[in-house]
Amino acid sequence: MIEVRRTIIAGNWKINMDHLEGASLAGDIAAGLEGREPACEVVLIPPFTALPAVMNAIEDSPISGGAQNLWYEENGAYTGEISTGMISALGCRYVLVGHSERRHVIGEGSDILSRKLRAALAGGLIPIYCVGETLGERESGTASKVVAEQIGEVLTGLSDADMRSTVIAYEPVWAIGTGKTATPDDAGSMHEIIRVLLGDIFGSRTAEDTPILYGGSVKPGNAAELLAREEIDGALVGGASLEAGSFLGIVFPA
Repeated sequence: MIEVRRTIIAGNWKINMDHLEGASLAGDIAAGLEGREPACEVVLIPPFTALPAVMNAIEDSPISGGAQNLWYEENGAYTGEISTGMISALGCRYVLVGHSERRHVIGEGSDILSRKLRAALAGGLIPIYCVGETLGERESGTASKVVAEQIGEVLTGLSDADMRSTVIAYEPVWAIGTGKTATPDDAGSMHEIIRVLLGDIFGSRTAEDTPILYGGSVKPGNAAELLAREEIDGALVGGASLEAGSFLGIVFPA
């Protein structure tokens, strides 16, 4: 189970960094944490091929590891897929589920994401479940409805204990990798909506205890303002996590 409303700064490297580059970057980030006390949990989420090298590089640091994806079966004839046991064996603590690129590029829907999230929990991993609307959905005024569907269709039916072992990441699709960022007010408002939705399903106490991260072009220049919002419990960082200085600038916002 995660600690109540702990701030989490997670770097999603996507399809960047081979195992040598990943080990070097992870080592630089770990070195940047030495002698400092971040007010957050730091998580690195590299590609599968870099995971062993990255986990080795952060072994003696406070950094946690995560995987970008998983399959919902533990073994079998699923060419190209990775199981929770394989991820856990490397020492990872987290796994992404439902990132917008898995939804909109790969085509994963609520049914498969629900199975993946439950597999992650059953395998002892903490899922970071991603939700968020496209630009068209925001401009049409349906952003809240879309996010409500993403929450309800996947999370409904979880036990209270499982929900307390889950992290939510709100990532407006139009802000991912575009340089556009939701304003702190926009992000904070959607975080409030998500917490209300969680309260309707699981009750107010569990909703209040669930970390909700913001993702979408987070960088050192806007991190402090975003993280200052009471509703925002951390960040899921993309491009800015690919350079140690910029990622550390989010971990330690000015």
